[in-house]
Amino acid sequence: MSNKEQLILDIQNLLNTHEKVTTTAINPHLLEFMNEDTLKSIIGSLLDQKEASKEDDIVWLSQFKKDDS
Repeated sequence: MSNKEQLILDIQNLLNTHEKVTTTAINPHLLEFMNEDTLKSIIGSLLDQKEASKEDDIVWLSQFKKDDS
């Protein structure tokens, strides 16, 4: 498997880890025109989105935290 193919697979796997998203299958031919830097950028954006959603969840959950003071 080439590095580019692995990056495309990584993007697909990241998309499939998002809640409320049905299983995603990416046709590698749709992304093969992109260079590795672009694919890595997409991965970075997906990771940023995942981190932001976790932070939003933490804020939301913290409102239910019992105040022991």
